[in-house]
Amino acid sequence: MKILFKRIFKKEHDPLPPEERMKLIEDSSKLVGPGVFYSTLIVIASFLPVFLLTGMEGKLFSPLAWTKSFILIVDAFLAITLTPVLISFLLKGKLRPENKNPINRKLESIYTPILTFCLKWRKSVLAVNIVALLIGGLMFTRLGSEFMPPLDEGSILFMPVTLPDVSNSEVKRILQVQDKLIKSIPEVTHVLGKAGRANTATDNSPISMIETIVLLKPHNEWRDGKTKGDIITEINNKLQIPGVTNGFTQPIINRINMLSTGIRTDVGIKIYGASLDTIDILSQKIKKALEGTEGVKDLFAEPITGGKYIDIVAKREVIGRYGLSVDDVNSVVEAAIGGMILTTTIEGRERFSVNARYAQEYRNSLEALKKLQVQTMDFGPIPLETVADIKISDGPPMINSENAMLRGSVLFNVRGRDLGSTVQEAQDKLNAMITKMPKGYYMEWSGQWENQIRANKTLGMILPLVVIIIFLILYFTYRSMKEAFITMITVPFALIGGIFMVYFYDINLSVAVAVGFIALFGLAIETAMLITIYLNEAMIKMVEKHGNSRETLTEEILRDYIIFGSAKRLRPKLMTVSVALFGLIPILWSTGTGADVMIPITVPLIGGTITSTIYVLLVTPVVFEMTKLRELRTKGKIEIIDAKH
Repeated sequence: MKILFKRIFKKEHDPLPPEERMKLIEDSSKLVGPGVFYSTLIVIASFLPVFLLTGMEGKLFSPLAWTKSFILIVDAFLAITLTPVLISFLLKGKLRPENKNPINRKLESIYTPILTFCLKWRKSVLAVNIVALLIGGLMFTRLGSEFMPPLDEGSILFMPVTLPDVSNSEVKRILQVQDKLIKSIPEVTHVLGKAGRANTATDNSPISMIETIVLLKPHNEWRDGKTKGDIITEINNKLQIPGVTNGFTQPIINRINMLSTGIRTDVGIKIYGASLDTIDILSQKIKKALEGTEGVKDLFAEPITGGKYIDIVAKREVIGRYGLSVDDVNSVVEAAIGGMILTTTIEGRERFSVNARYAQEYRNSLEALKKLQVQTMDFGPIPLETVADIKISDGPPMINSENAMLRGSVLFNVRGRDLGSTVQEAQDKLNAMITKMPKGYYMEWSGQWENQIRANKTLGMILPLVVIIIFLILYFTYRSMKEAFITMITVPFALIGGIFMVYFYDINLSVAVAVGFIALFGLAIETAMLITIYLNEAMIKMVEKHGNSRETLTEEILRDYIIFGSAKRLRPKLMTVSVALFGLIPILWSTGTGADVMIPITVPLIGGTITSTIYVLLVTPVVFEMTKLRELRTKGKIEIIDAKH
């Protein structure tokens, strides 16, 4: 170790004999190996919350955590095995000292006076950092929240809902009018709409629900200053049709929401109970209570009453006189209205059924249905109304059930405000109503809010465990609780820059932002651990020269070696941070698909990396000096941490 420290701290480096060079490389490997191992463990442990995320957020971010972890494991293995071998082959001859590098010399000339000033005014420096931490905490409380940042899919899904008793012809007319108005907007290139359900068992849409996919032109062909939000607002203003409630989302996220939560909007309130009429009354009250809430858009109560049905009930006492049965009457109704399969045509491997039913004019009104002819054996054809009661009755347009209970929904999207505060205000408005709901009826929040609560709960449970794990790793690194604590207090100050950047970039807290802070957590601990190791090396050098007692050590000597240990290892610390920043900063200018998620991850990571670097370079030596001075005054000597640990 003496040869190692001699070569590390000596200003001029002379060529070494092969035996001494190999010994120096071996000592360096023994010194660096444990640090690489523990720093890798720390970064991997910091990603533990990401590994344990479930649902959509887990599928989206777990590949990032796995990739990062595998890279670190391979990197650590190569750093311990391959790097010393390459050094023994490539670094030969006379090595120039670090102070011969003009960039490093300039950085040291700037850093050393600043560090000296901070050590001289250490209490003021700590006070400034505490004030900055308090300001960051205040900013954090003012940040909005959401489940995931909205990903721009490049298209719009327009989902208006009309009255449940709308006819096929009327909904067809509405669809044509809407498509024509949407196509008139310059940024729209294609419009495709459908009403009702598709030919699939997974689509349970009623005829009153319209889905229109709006494909947009590339951004460079849009009008100046136009955003996607402006286009949605323009579509909404043009399509104010009486009896139609507009709704906007995106095709992919809409399908994901419907499959995962059963809600096709950002937020939904599910009302459960035993009676559809009571559920409908509660839905209308909730809808009325939420009207006017800032950020609540496309608000409507899913209609569960108001559907129209044609009831055709055979008159059993009459059909008996005509020699008919109920099946005879139902067969006429089936052939006239629903259609009857006559045969099946075969074309290669495909099969197509051939159906027949009455023409439209014979079944498009109640009077036409009454005049349908029923054939009898003895009396010839007679009108359907003679042997059956035909009337229109009210009923539910569609029955939804969940958890073995009937269910209604109040749906809305959130625009112009963050999801968290919008739902919080809506919950405050509904708190009084919840306590007054009839017995056996209850409501729950769903949609993106349900996902957000689940993700926050997972992160809240795992993060304290991660902090404990990392603290234990630091303890086994230093064999000192005090040194581990000094490294850990870097974390809150590292978060300051992340919070500042998130605040000024006007980004809401989300799972993506949380992943950015988690990555920052590991990086901040790693850089703080690096400088702490170098400061302890300087303490070992100081004790070798001046001893370890109160009589031989002074505050000036201690400060000189702290400055020496910080300044002479400035380059590796800055290189560690610069590599991370150079890889992240270009993401801030990225555009296109995926940028909406990557930028919220990157912004807190960049800001936190900058502030954690400032803290590690300026404040960690201050805290380290205060700790060693206290040890010197109370114990008469300082605690030495062997760098090989």
